[in-house]
Amino acid sequence: MAQLHDMIKWCDHTLKSNEFKDYAPNGLQIEGLNEVTSITCAVTASMDAIDACIKNGSKLLLVHHGYFWKGEPYAITGMRGNRIRKLIEHQISLVAYHLPLDAHPSLGNNAAIADILGLRDIIALDPNQKHSIGNIGFLPEPITATHFQQKLAQLIQPQILHLPAHKTHVQKIGFCTGAAQDFISQAAEQGCDAYLSGEVSERTFYEAKELDVHYYSCGHHATERYGVQRLGQAMCEEFNLHYHYFEQNNPV
Repeated sequence: MAQLHDMIKWCDHTLKSNEFKDYAPNGLQIEGLNEVTSITCAVTASMDAIDACIKNGSKLLLVHHGYFWKGEPYAITGMRGNRIRKLIEHQISLVAYHLPLDAHPSLGNNAAIADILGLRDIIALDPNQKHSIGNIGFLPEPITATHFQQKLAQLIQPQILHLPAHKTHVQKIGFCTGAAQDFISQAAEQGCDAYLSGEVSERTFYEAKELDVHYYSCGHHATERYGVQRLGQAMCEEFNLHYHYFEQNNPV
């Protein structure tokens, strides 16, 4: 059993969450029971994830996508109201880490992608950032752009959208999980052969061709399912707790 606020303090320190300018509050968003014996993790704090947390008997739901995003209405009504009501009724704490969980060098989503793909010599996509949200890594040797798409389909998810460039082979890979498709221009500036992210925009098709950087859309959910698992496991090891991961299989 662990104390909720001890866990939040440890997470904030580990992820350096106060050093990020983010689009939603990082850390404890909804306070439940102070005593925690198990954690349920999910990418997004959906109603299904809340129900899984209840089923698991967890009093802490750890997610990458929580609530209270900038630009959202202040009123807690409708779908969000229903979610928050259920969390409060079951005394479940909601804990969310967004950009800090993308950027962490070992627990983060980008770190996981680098490990999964076997990328080497990881550097910042934007060297001017204190904590780079995106990264660059190198494949052991050049491979064809089609071969790299097949590799992504095997290791991340089967549905990979490839927007082709002119070059035939790739080795220097830029990457940033989630909805970071517009960082393709930074990847081009850094001389990357390819860039991968979660989502894709209509304009990305032309940018990939004209910047000569292969773009691979690998799914927002699929690229961001790793950070919460790594953080959840680290929390459970630190505080001797039980751990559950809820997979939604969101195709987007």
